[in-house]
Amino acid sequence: MSVRAPRPPVAGLLLAAGAGRRFGMPKALVRHRGALLVESAAAVLADGGCSPVIVVLGACAEEVAEKKSELAGVRTLVNDDWPTGMGSSLRHGLDALAGDPELAAALILPVDTPGITAAAVRRVAAFASPSALVQASYSDVRGHPVLIGRDHWAGVREVAVEDRGARDYLKSHVVAEIPCEDIADGTDADRPEDLPD
Repeated sequence: MSVRAPRPPVAGLLLAAGAGRRFGMPKALVRHRGALLVESAAAVLADGGCSPVIVVLGACAEEVAEKKSELAGVRTLVNDDWPTGMGSSLRHGLDALAGDPELAAALILPVDTPGITAAAVRRVAAFASPSALVQASYSDVRGHPVLIGRDHWAGVREVAVEDRGARDYLKSHVVAEIPCEDIADGTDADRPEDLPD
């Protein structure tokens, strides 16, 4: 009987700093299925085996702090540069993770993807290594979560500007696509009507 090697440590990085202009309010504070989206997404990362889980807040940081009930055990950071776009939140989160040499990779999830499941997180995180570049796909369309190995953090940080996040870096590198449509829905909830029933 073979013994499987333990998976390298993977951090969960939840980006939840935006104002949600198209949605009409900060998405972190949207209540869906009895919980705030920020609570649900953090729980998905934790249940998927990510540790630590870091939540980057911005537009509504104080309100989330007042209303959160299920964020115990996760670390929250405030990105004061959130108006410049998601890129600054990604940089902020990667900077926070860089001090932990044990981490092999970061699994990135935006707060507005309520159809992502812990099973999808586990499936993508299973490919963790310092050199990993892995992205979930849904019927051949790339989506979230995205796994970025430690070796790529500096490069991602350089191109993460405005609302592009890691997009430009991923386009210029070979990325493994892991089908997840059987266990999750990668649709972004840009507007209230996009929330699943």
